[in-house]
Amino acid sequence: MACLLVYLFTKKNMNDKNNLVVYCEFDDGRVADVSLELLTKGRTLATRLGVKLEALIIGDKLDGVEEQVFPYGVDVVYKVEDERLYPYTSLPHSSIVINLFKEIEPQICLMGATVIGRDLGPRVSSCLTSGLTADCTALEIGDHTDPLTKTEYKDLLYQIRPAFGGNIVATIVNPEHRPQMATVREGVMKKEIFDPNYKGEVINLDADKYVDPASFIVKIIDREVEKSKINIKNSPIIVAGGYGVGSKENFDLIFQLADVLGGEVGASRAAVDAGFCEHERQIGQTGVTVRPKLYIACGISGQIQHVAGMNESSIIISINNDPNAPINAIADYVITGNLEEIIPKLIKYYKKNSK
Repeated sequence: MACLLVYLFTKKNMNDKNNLVVYCEFDDGRVADVSLELLTKGRTLATRLGVKLEALIIGDKLDGVEEQVFPYGVDVVYKVEDERLYPYTSLPHSSIVINLFKEIEPQICLMGATVIGRDLGPRVSSCLTSGLTADCTALEIGDHTDPLTKTEYKDLLYQIRPAFGGNIVATIVNPEHRPQMATVREGVMKKEIFDPNYKGEVINLDADKYVDPASFIVKIIDREVEKSKINIKNSPIIVAGGYGVGSKENFDLIFQLADVLGGEVGASRAAVDAGFCEHERQIGQTGVTVRPKLYIACGISGQIQHVAGMNESSIIISINNDPNAPINAIADYVITGNLEEIIPKLIKYYKKNSK
């Protein structure tokens, strides 16, 4: 696979002694998983840079929220509590982030690639002319030398993501402006407690200091959020089907095997596009990222877009009639053959041995 290095050249405003900030989404009394995943990664990056890890939490009824994030190694929590800030609306939240960042000048800002992050991130980066890399699959710290000017840059954020349909892995650097901003989809980073007894500083901010009253002109009268009934991300066992399954009828075999194993059903984008399975089960670059203990890939070729969403599974089993399928290169076990014959045998075996 080819690699591409991309530069974000913007207005120069560098202060690499300042800290790393994670914008934490907060709803229904809890911090979103994607934010906790970013705090986990942020702790590693902040330690590497020798700076503080800071969390920014905006909303209402934030009492005790710092106790949810301190165990992830957070040194400073900025809390902006105001009933007008919940639920999320674009202008107030973006005003707070923009004006606060002008004040504290963070070196790096990380956000989840969620509905909120995809609305908020571009607004902030555009106003601060900082640039933004969306849907990163990896974040690292490293040095860089400009091949044209020979200028050396230390400790840049390597913002790594697939590009051009997954055919290229792009490493994007922003040497000339701060903050270096990136969004990451849920499940891409691991969520791990740094120290359950870790304690940091809490800084309470007044919303009126950062938000013009006119920004509150839009009010949400009522909100109804339908939560997904499909829980692929947290399932320890996933049986996934690809275009090679052949038909929606054959996809029933995938559901039967998953049911016997007590797992969830996933799908590649090709299978979803073909109508074999609903979009909520799509795994990959444009779907969900998963890390199950067992991943059974049935009729999946293994294009990079799909592999990006499941390659950190503990054990990968590939069932494919093509012995040279790319998925086989990352699989721990490969079963070559017709899945219409193999899967019924697996179902029969597991039913017999699960009694």
